[in-house]
Amino acid sequence: MIIIIIQVLFAGLSLGLCCYATHVSRRSFEETLAWQKDHYDISFYDHLEKIDYKITSYDGYVIPVQLLKNPEPTYKYMLMTHGHTDNRYGMLKYAKVYLDLGFNVILYDLRAHGENVKTICTFSIREAKDLAVLIKDCRERYPDMTVFGIHGESLGAATSVAVLKYKPEIDFVVEDCGFAEIIPVMQGGLKSLHLPGWMVYPASLCSKIIYGYSFKEMRPIDSLDDNEIPILFIHGTDDAYIPPVHAQMMHDKNKGYGELHYIKGAGHAESVLTDPEKYRKIVAEFIQSNLQFSASYSVS
Repeated sequence: MIIIIIQVLFAGLSLGLCCYATHVSRRSFEETLAWQKDHYDISFYDHLEKIDYKITSYDGYVIPVQLLKNPEPTYKYMLMTHGHTDNRYGMLKYAKVYLDLGFNVILYDLRAHGENVKTICTFSIREAKDLAVLIKDCRERYPDMTVFGIHGESLGAATSVAVLKYKPEIDFVVEDCGFAEIIPVMQGGLKSLHLPGWMVYPASLCSKIIYGYSFKEMRPIDSLDDNEIPILFIHGTDDAYIPPVHAQMMHDKNKGYGELHYIKGAGHAESVLTDPEKYRKIVAEFIQSNLQFSASYSVS
């Protein structure tokens, strides 16, 4: 009887961890905007022309999108993907960088986030499929675009790497503090809850049985074996949530051109806030050196 009780408790704990990991406790738009205003000047957003629309993803899931039009006419576009629990407004701290570099900016809510219908998070699997659809839609919706890049933060960064397996028609990727694989990140979370890291494996089995996706499959790094799209990896040296080693692993695995830059003293998703001038310079020089299009901006 004791053995049966232990087995039931173990199964219940594994199922609970599975559900905890895959279900998103999402921030409201009001919370995200308030945080942005406390940490960064986003007053520019109010003065931009915006176009809201929705796209239907590969499985019928509807995703809201917002285009921020550059005050100066341009055919350069950046598609930006936010992090876990956040929403599209979480990317405003990066938007100004690209607006100043002559890009229109496209924001959207990851599935299960923002104003989307509730569903599970698959930590880059279904999210990458959504991003592939978004990229294709952008190419069709804005046929005159001359330059098209994607930028992701945290889960959005992992998604921006994972989408490369689908050979998207993009010019470059900016990957900020993403994970190479989700299991080590989850193990870190378990340790913070005073639970053994190995508990991630039975939880992964539960996820596979219930949802069809195991945590072991959530490995954006596997999309880099034959990648030829330039990638800029940026990571804070003090990131305790997703350690900098993830950026190093992906940079080492990447077949194509890549740059890896660390922002000293930056925690998770804080690089652009910790050293904004260095961040802007790294991004601008990466774009300028890899695309070689007419320089309509200064990197000074």
